[in-house]
Amino acid sequence: MTQSTELDPEDRKIITLARSARARNGVPEGAAVRDETGRTYVAGTVALESLRLSALQTAVAMAVASGAKSLEAAAVVSDAEAVSDADRAAVRDLGGPATPVLLAGPDAAVRARVTAG
Repeated sequence: MTQSTELDPEDRKIITLARSARARNGVPEGAAVRDETGRTYVAGTVALESLRLSALQTAVAMAVASGAKSLEAAAVVSDAEAVSDADRAAVRDLGGPATPVLLAGPDAAVRARVTAG
């Protein structure tokens, strides 16, 4: 595990934003992505009867809807032990296979750093 203070400040920022979204909205996951211009998009899990999206899928969709052309990094805060294949695929679709994806626990400690590929 990596403490969030050992991360690049921009990566620490997206973990903090993801953690805040999770807590503020009372959802199982919070996520944030950073686009090629440095803008961030923050989201929580969407769980409607007719629509289910993970927090990371929602953050990627928000980036796309706002005109992002690529992603520099993504972060998800969750109790999960791994980043799902569907989440990695969403990041890969916009950011490419080398885009880093950080998984942090509710305490902001990084559990995993993987690529979208």
